[in-house]
Amino acid sequence: MKTLENTTDLVGRVLIAAMFLIAGIGKISGYAGTQGYMQSMGVPGALLPLVIALEIFGAIAIIVGYRTRLVAAALAGFTLAAAFIFHGGADQMQQIMLLKNVAVAGGFLFLVARGAGGWSLDARRERLTSRQEQP
Repeated sequence: MKTLENTTDLVGRVLIAAMFLIAGIGKISGYAGTQGYMQSMGVPGALLPLVIALEIFGAIAIIVGYRTRLVAAALAGFTLAAAFIFHGGADQMQQIMLLKNVAVAGGFLFLVARGAGGWSLDARRERLTSRQEQP
C-alpha cells in the first residue's frame, strides 16, 4: 500500500508541476510577447523574470519534492493571483480558465497540507535528520 501511495504522490507532483515547467520555458522563448501581455493587463513587465523563475524552479522543486509545502503555498498564491488578473473576463473560456486555476491552486493546497510523500527530497531529509538525532 505504501508503494501505491508514494507512486501516486510522485505522479501527482509531476502532473501538477508540468504545466508550470512548460509555461515557464515557453515564456522565455516568447519573452517580449508575454511581457507585452502582462503590461496590457496592468502587471509590470519587469516582473516577468520572477514569474519565469517561480514557474520553472517551483515546478522542479515540486517534482523532486524539495521544500514542497513552502513552494506549493507560493504556487497556489501565484495561481490564484493569475486567475483573477488574467482570467476575470465574462466569456465562457475565461471562466473555464479561472476555474482551472482555482482547481490547480486547490491541488497545491493538498501538497501544503500533506507534503510531498515518501519519494521526495523532503522525506529523505527527514529520514536523515531523524537518524542523526538518535543516540
